[in-house]
Amino acid sequence: MNDLPGLFNYWIVIFLMMTGFYIVVARRNLIKKMVGLSIFQTSVFILYITMGKVLGGTAPIVAGPGTIYSNPLPHVLILTTIVVGIATMGMGMAIIIRIHEAYGTIEEDEINAMDEAQ
Repeated sequence: MNDLPGLFNYWIVIFLMMTGFYIVVARRNLIKKMVGLSIFQTSVFILYITMGKVLGGTAPIVAGPGTIYSNPLPHVLILTTIVVGIATMGMGMAIIIRIHEAYGTIEEDEINAMDEAQ
């Protein structure tokens, strides 16, 4: 039971990941699907940042023998993925706008029905 506070971040990651996945699978609105993908992506960010932190670790600057360092690589990778995530979100929203202009709706079921009718 002592490890429960230490695992709090992982429970948050699981909750956000499952929430984002559920929104992507269960919703038919394309904007809601993009929000679900964003929530899922945020959970992955939190997971990597949590794994990169070492208890009692410091920044990787030479401080002397026996110093415990935190790994900076996950944090650097997260900065890159945030930029990629913003670009992906912008591209997804642009595609949704084009779909709305072409079909007049952003509901997946209505778009599929219009495609089958043609």
